[in-house]
Amino acid sequence: MSVFSNAEKVQIFADLVKIKSVNDDETEVAQYLQRLFADHGIKAELMPLSATRSNLVAEIGSGGSVLGISGHMDVVTPGDLKQWDTDPFQLTAKGGKLYGRGATDMKGGLAAMVIAMIEINAAHTLTKGRIRLMATVAEEVGETGSQKFYEAGTMQDVDALLIGEPSGYNIAFAQKGSIDIRIESAGKAAHSSMPEQGYNALDPLIDLLNQANHAFRDSDRQSDLLGKLVFNATVLQGGNQVNSIPAKAETELNIRSIPEFDNDTAIATLQKLVDQQNAKGAHLTMTVFMSQNPVQAPMDTRLSNLAAKIGATYAGQPIPKVAIPAVTDASNLLKGKSSDFPFIMFGPGNDTPHQVNENIDKQLYLDFIKLYENLFVSYLQ
Repeated sequence: MSVFSNAEKVQIFADLVKIKSVNDDETEVAQYLQRLFADHGIKAELMPLSATRSNLVAEIGSGGSVLGISGHMDVVTPGDLKQWDTDPFQLTAKGGKLYGRGATDMKGGLAAMVIAMIEINAAHTLTKGRIRLMATVAEEVGETGSQKFYEAGTMQDVDALLIGEPSGYNIAFAQKGSIDIRIESAGKAAHSSMPEQGYNALDPLIDLLNQANHAFRDSDRQSDLLGKLVFNATVLQGGNQVNSIPAKAETELNIRSIPEFDNDTAIATLQKLVDQQNAKGAHLTMTVFMSQNPVQAPMDTRLSNLAAKIGATYAGQPIPKVAIPAVTDASNLLKGKSSDFPFIMFGPGNDTPHQVNENIDKQLYLDFIKLYENLFVSYLQ
């Protein structure tokens, strides 16, 4: 017999959406989940990163293998509230869908994993092995929560990892990496009629960006699974008056890396271009403020095969195994793991993350709870 009715499962989901954990305040989400687990005899611990940001870890079972499951507690800003048809922080049912910020990315997946753990624990179906939930902060910006779990050794004895990001009825086993870089340029102000008396901070940046576009975009390095590395300058700022030579400027860049053109190689490529500009008289300073490695697990593992088999009974059709361009907490959680470590991203949701009127199919959410119960226990038996 289920611990929760369908209405209660939706209410837990709604409670999470109501907490405005927009790039912060995940401690409130963690405390809610800690109380929910405690109500059902499961101990959960908070791992504070700041006054308002705390990871949460909870475990059921004893001995044997450890299946790690993970989801993040933060969401992105809802943006212009006038564009929403509903209150983004009030989970709203409409036409078989549930609307709200984080409905798909990823409070639906987080709620499904938590409820599945409580249901499994109450039914005493986990006779072998352990399920460890690692709920993270700051996945949307910085991924400091998953880095904290890595540094704390929470993943050391984990034998397989499932991340409940919104894949729907697809299983992802590989993902690109992501690098965020800032390059600052120091120049000297002067009147635009006498530029020789100053140094234009924009000039070396513009030159560098042109060179970087060629260095990355013209590369023939390619992954059969993930395609080519993607390079983009996303911010360029400099100057404050049309008739003044800018004394400072900066650019921010994003690189989506692949194993064949990895993070270290990409960073070194850019640093070389910076050094070349500085050798010609520029004053550029490069800072890497996020570096998440690409992940490429085997396509066929016991975990992915079981997920595909069990998932197909709910989807009513075969479950594809795919590679994705996005980055997840797996980049940090899998640091130090071997290339054959079983990893999948498999969770309820659709293609509305970060969008106005973000939503999830209600039945998909409810089905994933049962799917998780079956998958987690089956994998550990």
